[in-house]
Amino acid sequence: MTTPLNERRVANAIRVLAMDAVQKANSGHPGAPMGMADIADVVWREFLSHNPTNPQWANRDRFVLSNGHGSMLHYALLHLTGYDLSIEDLKSFRQLHSKTPGHPELGYAPGIETTTGPLGQGIANAVGFALAEKTLAAQFNKDDISVVDHFTYCFLGDGCLMEGVSHEACSLAGTLGLGKLVAYYDDNGISIDGEVEGWFSDDTEQRFLAYGWQVLKVDGHDADALRAATLEAKAETAKPTLIICKTIIGLGSPNKQGKEDCHGAPLGNDEIALTRAALGWTEGPFEIPTDVYAAWNAKDKGQQAEAAWNETFAAYAAKYPTEAADLKRRMSGELPSDFVAKADAYIAEVNAKAETVATRKASQNAIQAFAPLLSEILGGSADLAGSNLTLWKGAKGVQDDAAGNYVHYGVREFGMTAIANGVALHGGFIPYVATFLMFMEYARNAVRMSALMKQRVIHVYTHDSIGLGEDGPTHQPVEQIASLRGTPNLNTWRPCDTVEAAISWKSALVRAEGPTALIFSRQNLPFQARTDAQIADVAKGGYVLAKEKGELKAIIIATGSEVSLAMEAYAQLDGVRVVSMPCAEEFVKQDAAYREAVLPSNIRARVAVEAAHVDYWWKFVGLDGKVIGMTTYGESAPAKDLYQFFGITTEAVVAAVKELTA
Repeated sequence: MTTPLNERRVANAIRVLAMDAVQKANSGHPGAPMGMADIADVVWREFLSHNPTNPQWANRDRFVLSNGHGSMLHYALLHLTGYDLSIEDLKSFRQLHSKTPGHPELGYAPGIETTTGPLGQGIANAVGFALAEKTLAAQFNKDDISVVDHFTYCFLGDGCLMEGVSHEACSLAGTLGLGKLVAYYDDNGISIDGEVEGWFSDDTEQRFLAYGWQVLKVDGHDADALRAATLEAKAETAKPTLIICKTIIGLGSPNKQGKEDCHGAPLGNDEIALTRAALGWTEGPFEIPTDVYAAWNAKDKGQQAEAAWNETFAAYAAKYPTEAADLKRRMSGELPSDFVAKADAYIAEVNAKAETVATRKASQNAIQAFAPLLSEILGGSADLAGSNLTLWKGAKGVQDDAAGNYVHYGVREFGMTAIANGVALHGGFIPYVATFLMFMEYARNAVRMSALMKQRVIHVYTHDSIGLGEDGPTHQPVEQIASLRGTPNLNTWRPCDTVEAAISWKSALVRAEGPTALIFSRQNLPFQARTDAQIADVAKGGYVLAKEKGELKAIIIATGSEVSLAMEAYAQLDGVRVVSMPCAEEFVKQDAAYREAVLPSNIRARVAVEAAHVDYWWKFVGLDGKVIGMTTYGESAPAKDLYQFFGITTEAVVAAVKELTA
């Protein structure tokens, strides 16, 4: 039985803060916070294990607001429970440089675990959190001591469930039996356009039962029912749980509750006055009574929970010092102190071997070398592991062994990438995920989110060009590399041989401030000889691979499989240097002197060659340079024939240089 609305003082604090903040900003979404306030009251005050004074406590429960437009719900909760988020911060909701942007953004307010805005990705991140918890627990917990033991709670709405990524992620969550994931579906039947029954009539219960989830149905305004359902969810250890909460959007607003009017717009001052009366709330805007603050305050409880865990961890460290040190290191995001030296030794070995192989094979060799050095590696591929070459000898699938280090994601490129973002956010892992470069398109927004959130996620893409051949234009990437290179805070590497491939992997692993895309070929690429100085310069993203014979007259810039074309052209020309540019993002970060040494500004005769869209390269060759590459889609034929047909040849490079230097 539900408590009368005007007696729900504790939950109503969320409702008034949400409507006041949205009104002050004159923008935002009051409906979801007001409709989900009763759910939040139960979950946050009775179940969520967290410490507002230490938002980064390793064993805290994770909370994700997948319906991120309802951000004022989250901000109100953080403020009320005692995080460093003041009433003034709430008053600056949606304003420049505030801690309270329109959607939850990682790194702005303490206690925000992930950026949610694009619907459906929050629940996919939550699956990643739960996967990370389960795998980390299996790797570190002992029969006598558990140091990894927490839940992931996720709120989501109709929009999240309509997005296809929720299907991908939730299907896998059921298959992997992520029992510590509890999702609360805000079933209010309203989206921006109105009542969803005209465009969303799925049987959500049956859908999730089919995934292998436990499904419970409750009145989302009945605290007793919500409590009982949450206890039942936590008791089910083999399956994730979806709690379908029937709610009224904007509950408390006499004239707008239950309607799309309160979804994405302020209620208005008159309606707010009526809502205050309906809630029995006599305080003014942004005023919360002392007893309500006391009821919400989670500081003491959180500090006690963390202190108890610290004692447990100390006992664990005394008995299992090696494991404790490794867990601590991994959660800090630091690599082993000897990793760089060992990586460099491997790169030297690769150089000495001088192998001619496909860079996808060179990538697999690098994984085989690096993964045994890094217990935090959690690999995976969207099917295609045998084509992406992402498995290594020590790889163990988590579907068979929860303590494994590899996830068979199935054909779920978007879900895979959004889950990997959640894994990285959780801490303790460096995830890499893989597919064909062409199918990066399916994952595109999650790749962007990796970069936006500055997460160390490694995106491995093989079959990188028309060089994949017979599968034809549907499988041949043309514009994808340019799209990745245009993504802020993403490093995109396209190595030309085994040495560049190994260095690209090292760069991705040591880069803590953001993600990396590694782009590899299907076809064999010839090894390029280098000095030690050149090998050191590869990490700078662009370097002189072949120095000009005589006076410098022209520069050829190439990446990946086209470096060999550039080198063949070089053999036929005088006064030409070849610049290999496997990672343009790293190159442009170098100081002006280095960039000038590689690409002297007085040399205007420049030719770029890459079997991808030509437009990216104009910024390096200038308006009077030439770019040899793709301006159309590909065709189905053997790779050799395609390069000839599209004019990406040694002859074309030679002709372009001669024309520019004539």
